[in-house]
Amino acid sequence: MGDHCCPVVANVPVSARYWHMVLEAPPLACAARAGQFFHLKCPAPPGEPAPFFRRPMSVYQARPDRGRVEFLYKVAGHGTRGMAALRPGDSFDILGPLGRGFTLDLAWRRIIVLARGVGLATLAPLAQDAAQLGVGVTAILSARSPEDVLCREVMAEAGARVLAVTDSEGTSDPDKVAALIRAAVARAGAEAIFTCGSNRLLQLSQALARELGLAGEVALEQQMACGLGMCLCCVRAFRGADGEIEHRRVCWEGPVFPLQEALSW
Repeated sequence: MGDHCCPVVANVPVSARYWHMVLEAPPLACAARAGQFFHLKCPAPPGEPAPFFRRPMSVYQARPDRGRVEFLYKVAGHGTRGMAALRPGDSFDILGPLGRGFTLDLAWRRIIVLARGVGLATLAPLAQDAAQLGVGVTAILSARSPEDVLCREVMAEAGARVLAVTDSEGTSDPDKVAALIRAAVARAGAEAIFTCGSNRLLQLSQALARELGLAGEVALEQQMACGLGMCLCCVRAFRGADGEIEHRRVCWEGPVFPLQEALSW
């Protein structure tokens, strides 16, 4: 990892609530793996003080060929309001890449990715990695409305079969999503399921993985102070291999964990 001062190449809204930031970054930052994150030193929003702590954010795209790192984020609080104020040519301090990313088994033929909101940004690079390894992807993208469905184009360009479900259309109910997954597995097969962005989707993924005999991982979102495993701010309970409850640091042992070991919140 490293502490990088990166020039902003672009920072634009992609919907009413989500923004896309592109940074010029050194090779170390561009080597970030799907599921890893950066700790961002967000600037002060206009007329407000600077945030005291950094903000963790999963990498959306890491492009070594272009020397760029990208983030897809929701403007929701003090830190992200500061991010949205950055303009091309400004500098942005990012620490990383940090944490444990996703793993793919070369023996797999197909995987399911299931995410909601900005969790879709976390899983987009996984779909691209799978495509490069010849692993097929079925991507189920969940959002409040069609306007909030993120990463559809990125997933499609990676060769994924993309299915969008939304609250406004009444298609994001867990029972309906479960039926989509069962149909996808029956249609094309799958060996694993990956999820991020929703407690409801975590529980659904765990149940279906047990039912269908799938492996899987989950990327957890968590408040962090240091991002380096020292402050213990991000400690959560997990189910150990022997069934006993144990506590782990999301920033250090994660943020990606075996699917069945994560406990709902």
